[in-house]
Amino acid sequence: MVAMERTSNEANSAVYDMVVVGGGPAGATAALYAARADLHTLVVDKGLRSGALGMAGSVANYPGVRGPVSGAVLVQRMRDQAQEHGAEFVQDKAMASLLGGASHEIIGTLGSYRGRSVVVATGSMGRTASTPGEERLVGKGVAYCATCDAAFFRNRDVAVVGTGEEAVEECLLIARFSSRVHLIVPAPALKVDAELAEEVADHPHVRLHRNTRLEEIIGEDKVEAVRVTGPDGESELRVDGVFIYLQGGKPVVDYLGGQLELTGTGCIRADEVLTTSVPGVFAAGDVLCRHLRQAVAAAAQGAQAAMAAERYLSGRARLRPDWG
Repeated sequence: MVAMERTSNEANSAVYDMVVVGGGPAGATAALYAARADLHTLVVDKGLRSGALGMAGSVANYPGVRGPVSGAVLVQRMRDQAQEHGAEFVQDKAMASLLGGASHEIIGTLGSYRGRSVVVATGSMGRTASTPGEERLVGKGVAYCATCDAAFFRNRDVAVVGTGEEAVEECLLIARFSSRVHLIVPAPALKVDAELAEEVADHPHVRLHRNTRLEEIIGEDKVEAVRVTGPDGESELRVDGVFIYLQGGKPVVDYLGGQLELTGTGCIRADEVLTTSVPGVFAAGDVLCRHLRQAVAAAAQGAQAAMAAERYLSGRARLRPDWG
């Protein structure tokens, strides 16, 4: 089947069986499974490199894909496969939505897209604050996932920035590989339990910098250093990588306008088959804030959400797992 890229005008005129918001591993896989189920499917996505995987410089742990490959290449392969089976893609940014009723509407900057079901897969790259040099060096030493990228910094010095449990746990993982990890804490103390705080403070490869603010990430084609301000003033730390956990991974859900039930941390609440609080609307990937933030996990959730949507559209009285 010929791959299809829709213009916004063409997409506006149709009512799709499924509209997928987000074209990363969760969204692209949902589109693949929906299209394979013969559902008329549209993916609305900001762009190839707008999500966490698309920005990754190198991926070496995706099953069946011998790497390393860039995240953008991996995402493009997923999209190509979905398109080969009939899924359509339009490049647009979701700005608002009208959920509920016989069809749901996703409102973008270029038009509106209607679907009898929706899969929300917009990820968790919603952190608005950015450090100078961060955006330029994403994939060139700036990273957000130790499970994904720590092994690339074996025997090198890196910085980890954050105050919470995620930052500390990621720091401990990175310390298995790196020669030295500078844990930059922009607060007087870590916001973790005493046992975890003690473990990281006593780690031989970790140097803790309390009350220290990241000011700039330095480097042209790759990370070379970070500039920080601490109790003793401004200084530079020579590092090859920077892992950033400031404000956490904020789910991108603003365009939903509070129409879906969220957890206390702003993540979409969904049941075991990824059904949200609005019938016909499903969620997959990092918007769920599940424990393992990996492309393979997001892809699995995309498949699950698509199959749940197919059952919903088929009029099943009760959605249940395959084994039930």
